[in-house]
Amino acid sequence: MVGDNMQQELVYLNDSYCRECDARVLEVREDKFIVLDKVLFYPQGGGVPYDTGKIIRKSDNREFAVKSVRKADGVAVVEVDAKGLAADDGVHCMLDWDRRYKHMRMHTAAHILASVFFRENNAFLITGNQVDADKSRFDFSMPEFDRERMAMYVDKANEEIAKGIELRIYELPREEAFKIDGIVKLAGAFPPNISVLRIVEIPGVDIQADGGPHVRNTREIGTIEVIKLDNRGANNKRLYFALK
Repeated sequence: MVGDNMQQELVYLNDSYCRECDARVLEVREDKFIVLDKVLFYPQGGGVPYDTGKIIRKSDNREFAVKSVRKADGVAVVEVDAKGLAADDGVHCMLDWDRRYKHMRMHTAAHILASVFFRENNAFLITGNQVDADKSRFDFSMPEFDRERMAMYVDKANEEIAKGIELRIYELPREEAFKIDGIVKLAGAFPPNISVLRIVEIPGVDIQADGGPHVRNTREIGTIEVIKLDNRGANNKRLYFALK
């Protein structure tokens, strides 16, 4: 069995634009749940959906569709659509790139939008979020339901996006990272057992601890468009948005 301390190469973190790679099966759980030494597919987390795609066994070119990807026992586990893979199988992993890239654009847009909300009033925290390919949502702790103010924040976010800012991604020790104001904007994020945080910085706009894939330049995002605003009660407002 693979232990909790097993080290996987997280390709999705090192290069969000990598579309395919070779890997080796380390373990098979319950026939269809595969642990790979290289993780191309993003495991669901932080409000960002898992990747999909396919895994091709190199010995006979048999294809297995990727149904889901989750973290379990400290490792990323890929669920495939059929049993047949075995430990030590060499495989070729191929990402559903169109889906991934939409998530990347949405994810970076969400960071910028969250930063604008926080900058305008640092009492606002994102209390929930869900990124998706076609539309995303934010829940945030704004006391009053002010449509005009929310529309203004979206306009400001789009001004930042249009600047074409190159992102910076690096790691910091937890203690050092938490000295940075606003490093965590998602309420309840990052449990204390995480000692080193991956930092995603949009210079001059935002800096956050984050473990998901992003675009290289804000210009790739496009334009945020509001779909719907919901008043869900005291300190609980919801914004749905898409990208144009």
